[in-house]
Amino acid sequence: MLDAMLWGLVQGLTEFLPISSSGHLVLVPAFLGVEPPDLATSALLHLGTLAAVLVYYRKDLMKMTHFRRDPEARHVLLLLIVGTVPATIGILLERQLELFQESVTAVAIALLVTGAVLVVSGFIVRRHKTVEQATVKDAVLVGLAQATALLPGISRSGMTITASLGRGLSSEQSARFSFLLAIPAIAGGGIIEAVQLAGEGGITAELWVGVLVAAVSGYLAIAFLIRTLVRIGLRPFAVYCFTVGILALILL
Repeated sequence: MLDAMLWGLVQGLTEFLPISSSGHLVLVPAFLGVEPPDLATSALLHLGTLAAVLVYYRKDLMKMTHFRRDPEARHVLLLLIVGTVPATIGILLERQLELFQESVTAVAIALLVTGAVLVVSGFIVRRHKTVEQATVKDAVLVGLAQATALLPGISRSGMTITASLGRGLSSEQSARFSFLLAIPAIAGGGIIEAVQLAGEGGITAELWVGVLVAAVSGYLAIAFLIRTLVRIGLRPFAVYCFTVGILALILL
């Protein structure tokens, strides 16, 4: 039970904070000297973070259901579809990504890269463009940024928020685009794995507790990140990434 709660907390906090959930699911077990959660557990915990983002952005999602008669909703839906396409490359690179995840050193270096990107985000001049004003080109570039986060240690939210800021979106709108774009990525693995586990004998109560913890902590992480991003930017998270990455290189 405690293991499920721990991994749920790690997943929920790090999925949305720009510090890489996949990287932490490698480094945290290494620091603690325990076995990491298996791939099925990791994928299932994504259902919790999926629930968090669905609830947080429920108004946006409800509006998009009216895409047939609402031009703005149709435009945002198009941007999300376009932005999701680059991440599908992960299907072709599944084996290579698994090998990368087995290397603590590689993950630590990737976390340092995330830190560097977050530092760069602080130098981007803040503008006021909304997601509704974004272009297909914006969506492609942010989608490519999301695809780099297939590497454990590279933060999906850190890359997509930084890319969105670079394309002129405001801080809050950059986070909004990042998290809406996360929905297909998070849903893909989590739902498929849940169906497979259900067919193999069901999901244990302990795993459902982990999913609940991931959902609650994920919702709080979204709210915290948006407030931090608007007030002071992403640099505090860069310090965290540098610290954890360096400690991992030295100690692990």
